[in-house]
Amino acid sequence: MSRKAAGIALVSSVLAIGGCVPMPRIERQAPAPRFAATEFFNGRTEGRATLKVIMRQAKPVAVHGMGRMERDGTLVLDQIVEEGGKPPKKRQWRIRETTPDHYVGTLSDATGGVTGVTKGDRLVLRFTMKGGFRAKQFLTLRPDGKSAHNVMVVRKLGMNVAVLDEVITREPIVLESVTREAVTGEAISQAKP
Repeated sequence: MSRKAAGIALVSSVLAIGGCVPMPRIERQAPAPRFAATEFFNGRTEGRATLKVIMRQAKPVAVHGMGRMERDGTLVLDQIVEEGGKPPKKRQWRIRETTPDHYVGTLSDATGGVTGVTKGDRLVLRFTMKGGFRAKQFLTLRPDGKSAHNVMVVRKLGMNVAVLDEVITREPIVLESVTREAVTGEAISQAKP
């Protein structure tokens, strides 16, 4: 087989396999309640997910988060991600609402900025991950306002290479003082309403 034919066969195989990462159902968008990202992620959140990467078995993922608001209106969300038997990994989001329903920010494991747009109960985030993988997250606030369904689609060369399907639960802040030590390892306390 010539090199050209082998290359075409390889590309065809990869494109055929690209359909092997199924897309979970994204919940229907509704006008209310409005998904206010800085409010939802301010405090403790827990995520339970399944991650399906192309040509690999699906893995369970747990995400433990602690968010806090800075004086300038920036949400700082520290997370610990536990992915299918790998050592836990820390990451940090910094998100700020620039105009109503529009967000910008950073993510520690992204290569550039994060952008977001809210429409009704849906928040859509976009960013590029290390390695040139483009991520798009569809977060849909559930009617109870205490949980959200998150579908993250990761693409490379126009193909879906990974899909995360997650339910995030928000835990209301009950105590006047909340410590971030459990999430970040830092012994920092802050007052919360």
